[in-house]
Amino acid sequence: MQDFLKNAPSIVVSLLVHVVVLLVLMMIPLVIDAGSPDILLESIFSEDLPKEEIEQKLELDTKPAETLNVIAGGTPSTAVGAASQAASTPVDVQKAKVMNEATVDAPRVEAMQMSDEVMAAELGEGEITGEVGAMVEGYGAAMGIISQEIIRMMRQQKVTVVWLFDESGSLVDDRKEIRQNYLRVYEELGIAASQDKDLRRGGSELLLTVVASYGKDIHEHTPRPTSDPELVMAAIDKVQEDPSGEENMSGSVAAIIRKYTRMAIQGKRKLAVIVVSDESGDDGDSVEEAILAAKTAKAPIYVMGRESMFGYPYARQRWTYEDKAKDIKEDFWLQIRRGPETAFPECLQWDGLEARYDAQSAGFGPYEQVRMAKETGGIFFVLPGEEQTLVGEGANDKRKYDFLALREYTPLLLARREYAEQRAMSPFRTALWNVIARLNPSSNKVLFQTHDPELNIRDEHYPLLPGPFQQEALKQVQKAAKAMLLVNEGIALLDSVEPLRAQESSQRWRAGYDLAYAQLHIFRLRLYQFLLTMDAHANNMPKPENPMANEWNFWRNKNANIVPDEAQFSRLKQAFQLTVERDEYITMVAAEEKKCFDLLDVVIKEHPGTPWARRAGDEKSRGFGFVVSDRLWDPKGVRSTIKLPKL
Repeated sequence: MQDFLKNAPSIVVSLLVHVVVLLVLMMIPLVIDAGSPDILLESIFSEDLPKEEIEQKLELDTKPAETLNVIAGGTPSTAVGAASQAASTPVDVQKAKVMNEATVDAPRVEAMQMSDEVMAAELGEGEITGEVGAMVEGYGAAMGIISQEIIRMMRQQKVTVVWLFDESGSLVDDRKEIRQNYLRVYEELGIAASQDKDLRRGGSELLLTVVASYGKDIHEHTPRPTSDPELVMAAIDKVQEDPSGEENMSGSVAAIIRKYTRMAIQGKRKLAVIVVSDESGDDGDSVEEAILAAKTAKAPIYVMGRESMFGYPYARQRWTYEDKAKDIKEDFWLQIRRGPETAFPECLQWDGLEARYDAQSAGFGPYEQVRMAKETGGIFFVLPGEEQTLVGEGANDKRKYDFLALREYTPLLLARREYAEQRAMSPFRTALWNVIARLNPSSNKVLFQTHDPELNIRDEHYPLLPGPFQQEALKQVQKAAKAMLLVNEGIALLDSVEPLRAQESSQRWRAGYDLAYAQLHIFRLRLYQFLLTMDAHANNMPKPENPMANEWNFWRNKNANIVPDEAQFSRLKQAFQLTVERDEYITMVAAEEKKCFDLLDVVIKEHPGTPWARRAGDEKSRGFGFVVSDRLWDPKGVRSTIKLPKL
């Protein structure tokens, strides 16, 4: 009792303090409620919808919409510095608006979605990133989305749009189609203006348009920004092909933005740029300049483009020369720049005998175009892949990669310098890059510092006569032997980092490693079969089947693998200083063949539904054998006299 009385003052003080704290805490909700309006949450659905109805595939309609439906182009980044993170997975913007049913177990707030206008005001436009792959069925669908993007911007302020076309000959038909669909933009703007009070308050000339084009230089086809759709379509008709074949896309985007930025600011207008091109341009080192200009002007960049080539800078288009008077018709495969989908290639640029010559789609757009759209809050539109003039493996097929399957393989759309710095921090990625760079036969100063033209081993146009044939064959055999040593070094380097594969966080880099490792094994067999085929032909020199033939050619044939006989093995043993006998050697080669196909099957199994799996399947179907045949080639010399266009 005495102890209690002794401590009573402190107990009373403590009790009073706790009571005061509790009273303050009780008052806080009352103060908040008094200053806040009531919020009523309502479902947008009047009744429950069946799941199959919600997930129904939407049909794309190229006719003007009759009601206002604003689609936000940019998506909010999830963190400060989001531009340095991996790009979001390409999406079908028509399907991205579908809402799925959600089951709520308890009242709680998961996320808050805000419009681009509100988000930009809160975070600043630099924190809004664009869509990196909106899959559309054609220019009509893309134009519909663009018109809604323009409406979204016009609800805030007047807009000046610059249409920037590339002047390549490969885009002639595309420009015509855009011209035919252009009226849709103005028709939908008229509908929107009649329904939206914000647009009605905007006054006249809500939208001004500039039409320009680029090749080596920029050409403008509208004397000044215009609101007349007829003048816009007439300006599109003025776009001419640039005979130089140069396409300075990034520099042209930067220049046109800088020109119209001041005019847009003075007129209190929003500036936007729409690039139409089926190529990634020849000045990829200027892409950061274009992004900086766009961010400074707060101008989103929209791109209507094609899928990139998988891990490879080039595609090839068929061009036909025809002279009916002389009864001459010749096809040529002309190179265009359309890739890669990453800052630097992440795949081998070589096929074991020469530079890659394929047209396999990547499932993503070209790096430069997608990065510009993403970093500026625009959209990259992936237009349909069917192109009548595209040639090579995979051209004109109706395959469309499942974007869900590619979710883990999305390219990292960093600036090239930042990409290279990040790659250098990983011994695993550095090893793969070193193999790709060392086995690179093609010159491309933007992507590679060096190249090795000796990796282009000749397989066509050998002299018909024995003496000249053997002289040329000796040169190519020496190149093939050197290439085989490089392949062995590449396999050893990838073997050395194999334990790091499990630690690699990127599924994309793991797939690149798996494919490159399998390809090096099949390339070694391809070189081996090439040497055996060359040796057999040089030592036998059969007579040509066609008496008019003027050359020998080595054609790839997966069913033509050579097993060396005693005489050929003796020459092989001496040339390569082999220490095993023929039977043991044949067994070793058979085991290597099995291992090669097993490795390709691993790629197909581990990365299903991706370009890596598709490439592995192509390698399996191509095999590694060769057959030799004679041919009569260009007897009149007409091919050498034809002047080829530069697409």
